[in-house]
Amino acid sequence: MDIANLIQTVAIYALPVLFAITIHEAAHGYAARHFGDPTAAMLGRITLNPVKHIDPVGTILMPLMLYFATSGAFLFGYAKPVPVNFGQLRNPKRDMVWVALAGPASNFVQAILWAIVFTLLAGAGVQERFFLEMARAGVLVNLVMWAFNLFPLPPLDGGRILVGLLPWRQAQAVSRLEPWGFFIVMGLVLIGVVGTWWLRPLMSLGYDAIGLLLTPLTALFR
Repeated sequence: MDIANLIQTVAIYALPVLFAITIHEAAHGYAARHFGDPTAAMLGRITLNPVKHIDPVGTILMPLMLYFATSGAFLFGYAKPVPVNFGQLRNPKRDMVWVALAGPASNFVQAILWAIVFTLLAGAGVQERFFLEMARAGVLVNLVMWAFNLFPLPPLDGGRILVGLLPWRQAQAVSRLEPWGFFIVMGLVLIGVVGTWWLRPLMSLGYDAIGLLLTPLTALFR
C-alpha cells in the first residue's frame, strides 16, 4: 500500500466528505424540526459541527479498513444518524417523506456547488491539481451519497420515502424489512446489484443534470 498516495487521497476527500455527511445529517434534523419534531434540535444535532455527526467506526475506521482491504476499489461509511421521532411530526406519514428527502437533496445541491467551483477554477486557468481534484471529489462524493441514500429500502432514506408514499398496508410490509435492511443492502452492494442497477444509472443521470444546469456558466469560458 502506497502510504503517500493514501495521505494525498485522504487530504483531497476529507473536506468534501465532512461537508457531505455534516450537511446531510443536519438537513434531516432541520426538516424534522420544521415539520414538528424538535428531537434533533434539543440534542444539538442541527449543526454544521462535523464532530456531532461523526461515528468513529462508520465514518473513520470502516472506510480506512475497506480502503486498505480493497486497495481503494470499494469504500463505504456512514455518519451518526440524526434522531427523528416520526410520531411527533404533524403528519407522520407525509412528513416522513420530506424529512428523509432532505438529506439526499442536500447532497445533490452540494454536488452542484462543487461542480460550480470546478468550472470556475478550470475556467480561470487554475492549474493546481489539489484544488481541482478536491472539487471533482466533492461532486463524486455527494452524488454517491445522493444516489445510495435514495435506494428504496429502509433504513436508507429512499426506504423511508417509499414507506411514506405507499398505501398503509404496503408501507407496513416494507417497514418490517428495516431491522435487516442494512444487511440486505450490503449484500446487494457486494454482489454488484446496487452498483450496476442503481448507483451507476442514477449517478449518470445526476452528472447529466448538473452538466445541463451549468451550461450557461461553462459557455462563459469557451
